[in-house]
Amino acid sequence: MKKLPEVTLAFWIMKIAATTLGETAGDLFAQTLKLGYFVTTIALFLMFVVTLVVQLRSRRYNPFFYWTVILSTSMAGTTMSDFMNRDASAKYLSAGATSLGWGPQGLGLGYPEGAAILVSILLAIFLAWKLSGMTFQIRDIVTFRAEALFWSAILVSNTLGTSMGDFLSDSSGLGYLGGALLVSGVLAVLVALMKVPVVPNVLLFWIAFVLTRPLGATAGDLLTKPHAKGGLDLGTAGSSAVLLAALFGLMAYAQVQERRTALPA
Repeated sequence: MKKLPEVTLAFWIMKIAATTLGETAGDLFAQTLKLGYFVTTIALFLMFVVTLVVQLRSRRYNPFFYWTVILSTSMAGTTMSDFMNRDASAKYLSAGATSLGWGPQGLGLGYPEGAAILVSILLAIFLAWKLSGMTFQIRDIVTFRAEALFWSAILVSNTLGTSMGDFLSDSSGLGYLGGALLVSGVLAVLVALMKVPVVPNVLLFWIAFVLTRPLGATAGDLLTKPHAKGGLDLGTAGSSAVLLAALFGLMAYAQVQERRTALPA
């Protein structure tokens, strides 16, 4: 019984929607509600564990279970990245805030250092995966061990993607829209490379999976950040509510499609 979805256009649309919501919802809890990166990261990581247990215990693919875990990794990845890379300086505080909430304010590693650590962890996961002899093909992942490795890679890749997206938005000079356009251009190149036989589609999948996270991060920041910073200033609460409704609509559609394919001909 398959546990993971088919990789189609709908898959990528839902992935981008989930990662964009992960950015806006993570910022909603950590910044707008002033819970801070530390407390929010702990809470969202626990949510990830709960949703992951539900997914791992499921005997077959369920769109609601699968995409809830993707969403929880995106939300946890947002605050984990922020906690690693940022600090309590005024640059990272929202208007009128004097702190980032209870607990440590942030490690302040910076985006390059944080990304280097996350890349190293992700490569270590892939190395362990390779040495295990289990497949990287998402459609063929059916065992508990393979799925555990898959979700470990997903959590780290979404955290890494947040660091990349924030770097493009905040430090590269491209801004939110420029960062989103750059990532979109790279993704278009990956789509073109799918037609090149010498480039493994599995490699392209994982590169695209990582890159859709900075696309979601920059898109989320574009929606929520104030006009003075180049955003649309729609707010984290409103943007998250709209994105959540859209994602649940897509999950409901995927559930209907899954039931239709499961029916005997």
